[in-house]
Amino acid sequence: MTVTLRLALRDWDYMTPLVLGDVSSPRLDIKVDRVGTLISNIAKDEAHDAAEMSFSRYAQLRHDGDESVVGIPNFIMRGFRHRCIITTKDSPIRKLSDLAGKKIGVTGWRDSGNTWTRAATRREGVGVEDAMWYAGRLTEAHPITDRLDGFGRPGRIEACPGERPMVDLLLDGGLDAVFTPFMPKGFFDQDSKFRQVLDDFRQSEVTYFNEVGYVPGMHLIGFKAEIVKEHPWIMDEVSELIDASQKMWLEKREKYADTTPWMIDELRRCAADLPPTWTVSGLAENETMISDFATELYEQKILPRLLSPAELFPWHAGSK
Repeated sequence: MTVTLRLALRDWDYMTPLVLGDVSSPRLDIKVDRVGTLISNIAKDEAHDAAEMSFSRYAQLRHDGDESVVGIPNFIMRGFRHRCIITTKDSPIRKLSDLAGKKIGVTGWRDSGNTWTRAATRREGVGVEDAMWYAGRLTEAHPITDRLDGFGRPGRIEACPGERPMVDLLLDGGLDAVFTPFMPKGFFDQDSKFRQVLDDFRQSEVTYFNEVGYVPGMHLIGFKAEIVKEHPWIMDEVSELIDASQKMWLEKREKYADTTPWMIDELRRCAADLPPTWTVSGLAENETMISDFATELYEQKILPRLLSPAELFPWHAGSK
């Protein structure tokens, strides 16, 4: 009997083979809903059985003893974070260490990506206590929401003054830099007023990889606990399908490399700088990265207790 799985994902290009059915399973009928905003808690969502979710928020559930969601160590969103720190083109800030004592904006305090970005600055001597932080919306088009999420500290971590967009604060000196996962509209235009803090962020990221041995994971797939209990095999099946979809998409991208003029060079450089296993899934394969993320959640005071990889993924650690 085929099991239907309703899965909510962001619009990642490498999920195209899965969405189109080029990658499939005789045991599963996967219905993919493409969502722009992550579902806040899949356990309470009636429309889906599993969903892409924040690693940070998943860790909070595990910390709180909430077993309504079971995560798999397949990180559907990975990425280096050095590129995600922006400033104005005329700013003197050129190194991560230059951020010490500065006013830094973040799009959300507990967000997994921003947690990893602070991990990168912490390696360069700029921790939470070494700067003034403001959480807010990136542009006028983004909604005003609570981006502090309970982590505000007057004089250290505050909401942006008047909820003004952070790009506006950058331009008038209210902020010195901003951490953002996605660049504001017009960022890549030749006449843009903004730039990444690091001129050669790619080399910084390659150096980082050579030091830590992984590409940071931000999002994973969370399942409602009841569907895992009923079909214990379903997590491994979905993980294998995601891996197969990524593999097929990369093969197609290498063939159809004309989506941008220099995509072929990017593929060449990526293959030269990273091992082919950089996207590998699994607990043992990602244990160092998972452990480092748990350490950052603890050191940045997002979680009051240091969690182990086995606590975060007990099913895969054999303690289900």
